Amino acid sequence: MNVVLWVLQGLLAVAFVAAGGMKLATPRQQLLEKGMGWVEHRKDAEVKAVGAVEVLGGLGLVLPWATGIAPVLTPIAAAGLVITMVIAVGVHLKEGDVKGSVPAAVLAVLALVVAIGRF
Repeated sequence: MNVVLWVLQGLLAVAFVAAGGMKLATPRQQLLEKGMGWVEHRKDAEVKAVGAVEVLGGLGLVLPWATGIAPVLTPIAAAGLVITMVIAVGVHLKEGDVKGSVPAAVLAVLALVVAIGRF
């Protein structure tokens, strides 16, 4: 089970750091042009905050457990990302983007597996 959790943690970390980094580094208008319709009704600060949460959560999935420094932060980070992705599903559904809610739901389930497995 440990290997499965490490694989999930690694994949999720890459996904969240990449997605969050993109939200932090890319102007809102360009995100909108790339198909992220949800940013249209959000302020720049909100989009950047989501990006920061994703980057920090992604790092939190791996670094505490790998270093042995406060490893309890890994399942807490995973739980925080579950909450973030559940909110993301709601935002996508509210925007009428059912297809866009699927990746967020999958990420939520995978992060939940990590949260449960590491607690």
